[in-house]
Parts: sequence; structure tokens; C-alpha cells
Amino acid sequence: MKLTKGFTLIEMMIVVAIIGIIAGIAYPSYMESVRKSNRAEAKTELMDVAQRLQRCYTSFAKFNDKVNCPVYKDLDDGGMVTRGSGFYKLTVSHTSGSESTTYTLKAEAIKAPQTKDTSNGCNELTLTHTGIQKPDGCW
Repeated sequence: MKLTKGFTLIEMMIVVAIIGIIAGIAYPSYMESVRKSNRAEAKTELMDVAQRLQRCYTSFAKFNDKVNCPVYKDLDDGGMVTRGSGFYKLTVSHTSGSESTTYTLKAEAIKAPQTKDTSNGCNELTLTHTGIQKPDGCW
């Protein structure tokens, strides 16, 4: 009887199938984790811009001061891309009739993989002047 060393084709196909199943389960979970960690960029920028707007309000009694508040000017001139990896674009909007005393900041995903972060609507994060953060499951 002759001894053979190595793997048979069946054994190799079983290993490939097992690796495929593991990869099929692990990759989506990994990508969700990556998107969740990248959301920190948007949250940090939203909080930073909110703090800078609050300083403008304290100094000039309004949020929408394009002359004295450079962060508002940047936001109002088409928005600004987040620092770091640039996954989000920040914009500002106001409640009608109270533009100087209210704001809503929005961070909208503009770059992959964040554009696919739609499971709970997490591709658009908002923060208001009262501190309300939406969507709830994304903060």
C-alpha cells in the first residue's frame, strides 16, 4: 500500500466552503463596525461647530452673523466638509422667523462607506441649538 501526502479535492472544497461562510458572516459585521466608528467624525464636528456657534451667539447675540462668525459664514456658503477623512458635509438651517436664535446642524454622508450607513438613517445626523440629536440610535 502506497502512502500519499496532501489533501484531496473534496477536503480542499470543504475548507473553501467553510472560509466562504465565515467571510460571508464576518464582512457585513466588520463594515457595520467601520461605519459606526466613522460616525465619530460627524459627531465630533457637529459638537465643535455647535460650540463655535454658541460662542458667536454669546458675543454677538445671534447665530447667523456672517460678518463676525466665520464658522457660520463657512456653513452658509454651501456647507463644509468634515476634517479628518471627509466622510460628511455639514450644513446649517434655521426655524423660519427665528433665524438669529435657532439652528439645526446636519451632517450628511458624502463618501463611502458612510453613504451606505442607512440602517437607522445614520447617514444624516442632526444637532439642534437645544442639543437634540437625531436619529436616536446613531448617537
